[in-house]
Amino acid sequence: MSAIDLDNPSAHIKRQSTAALTLGAIGVVYGDIGTSPLYTVKEVFLPATGVALTPENLIGAVSAIFWALMLIVTLKYVILILRADNRGEGGALALTALAANAVKHNPKLRHFLLMLGLFGATLFYGDSVITPAISVLGAMEGLQVIAPSLEPFVVPAALVVLVMLFFMQRWGTHLVGKFFGPIIVLWFVVLGATGVMQIVQTPDILSALNPLRGMNFLIDRGPLVLAAVGAIVLALTGAEALYADMGHFGRKPIQMAWMGLVMPSLALHYMGQGALLMRDASAIENPFFRMFPDEWMIAAVVLATMAAIIASQAVISGAYSMTKQAILLGFLPRMDIKYTSEQEVGQIYMPSVNWILLAGVLIAVLTFKSSSALAGAYGIAVTLTMVITTVMTFFVVHDAWKVRTPLAVAATLFFLTIDGFLFAGCIIKFFDGGWLPIAMGLTLYMVMTTWSRGRELVVDTIRRDGLDLGSFIQHIDSGGSHLAKRTAIYAVANPETVPQALLHNMKHNQVLHEKNIILTVEFDNVPWVSDKQRVRVERLSEHFWQVWIKFGFMNTPDVPKALTHCQAHGLEIPVFETSYFLSRETVVSTPGGGMSQWREKLFAAMTRNSGGVVEFFHLPDNSVVELGTRVQI
Repeated sequence: MSAIDLDNPSAHIKRQSTAALTLGAIGVVYGDIGTSPLYTVKEVFLPATGVALTPENLIGAVSAIFWALMLIVTLKYVILILRADNRGEGGALALTALAANAVKHNPKLRHFLLMLGLFGATLFYGDSVITPAISVLGAMEGLQVIAPSLEPFVVPAALVVLVMLFFMQRWGTHLVGKFFGPIIVLWFVVLGATGVMQIVQTPDILSALNPLRGMNFLIDRGPLVLAAVGAIVLALTGAEALYADMGHFGRKPIQMAWMGLVMPSLALHYMGQGALLMRDASAIENPFFRMFPDEWMIAAVVLATMAAIIASQAVISGAYSMTKQAILLGFLPRMDIKYTSEQEVGQIYMPSVNWILLAGVLIAVLTFKSSSALAGAYGIAVTLTMVITTVMTFFVVHDAWKVRTPLAVAATLFFLTIDGFLFAGCIIKFFDGGWLPIAMGLTLYMVMTTWSRGRELVVDTIRRDGLDLGSFIQHIDSGGSHLAKRTAIYAVANPETVPQALLHNMKHNQVLHEKNIILTVEFDNVPWVSDKQRVRVERLSEHFWQVWIKFGFMNTPDVPKALTHCQAHGLEIPVFETSYFLSRETVVSTPGGGMSQWREKLFAAMTRNSGGVVEFFHLPDNSVVELGTRVQI
């Protein structure tokens, strides 16, 4: 990718071949849903679900899985949701921004949708902890199929693989990314081939293509239907990735990958597992690995492990991207972001997020110790996110696309009924581990809303206590202060008041620079802001200018690079004669403020530990002066 494309990597999609993008989509997008066969069918027939292992139930269960994939993944996500792109980007926050903009005429509804979408985004982090744990554990359980004596080594082996995976993140994914596609292609080919081998021996399983078999299976469960649904939903985990990764690959490559390879392979494999179990009920111990001949077993474990690692990599990278978006939208404090590729700006590494995720994954493995136990925690976050996505999409379809109300309502109710049914099947597992992703989501939601509200209070305090900028400039211009022949840039959150750093500079150094720029950096709720829209310049007086820089939540906030666009507006900023003056705020919690005391103290602690402005905005180290100020909230 050329340097000029770094501000909008999604524009690069058009210049890549469809085949290359489709291959990349298979490797990154479908790793999670592609590893679901490791454990899904086995979970359907656990004693807790009350489903007897009979040929009739096997056909019904496989039919329910197949039609769940068709209705939720194919119809809802691949055909419909992928059309809701926010300037080429998808995902929870991009969809939230679309829905919020669609109802901007209704402030209360807009605020509700923003908060609902934010909660949906936080649920992704629960998925980012559970997916690596369950995928790698499921792959390592193949060891005990090779030799039952290896069972004690399953958990230690999983821990070693996971630690290595997270330690590798610091070197970035660009070196190994090119191998993801071919490996996952091989994985899906193997899934389809092993399925065909079993179907040929027991073709009766093909009656699962009849949706009535799946419906009858669910109806026959009676009150226990939710237990079976809670297991079937495991086949759908990873569906949200289709939409979240749209900006990296584009809609058509993701659709082609699903229709051309992923969906047929999954359908054949699930039917193959059903065919195997119809002949050999003892294979329920681990139907996935029992589909392979003994001489293929070691190779199957190796391939499954690689697929699990790739599936894990996708959600880990997604957690980095989601965190960056949340920071730029003002829901999290600044964190250290390392760009691991000179060509692909979307490939980032965030050390703090990485180590927090690793700790969560290790705790999950050591607590649950098997993929079956972890399956109880899996699904709640995914299905609740599906419900939120359906609600958000209604407002996009109805208010932005102007689809007629009866059609929009009918389609929404149809998918909401299915999503609600799937969520109900997972929520009954709440005390079996399902509390984990919900607890993580609520904790992160509390942290994010605390940070967002805290920043609002800080800006309000600065506006209330600060000096009016216009009056200050008039007073200064009539004064005759000593002018330093350099350019000073003062970064402020509120452009209407005098920067604290400017007041401190004049008080302690008794000097005013010849050229003073009051800089405000804004983050819009769109993924990309083009270079043409990057800056706005207004001259206030002979020595003062006001500059606004705008970024989208997918842009890299490189302030010096953005300031080069000021020249087109008549403001030249010499690189080697410019100093950046920053106000480092020390937040002091006071009783009776805008938030409860514990939230104010939490916000103050987050402020103290937030990442540096210099690194975050790519400011030159040798041109920055930081001056402290205390702010009471």
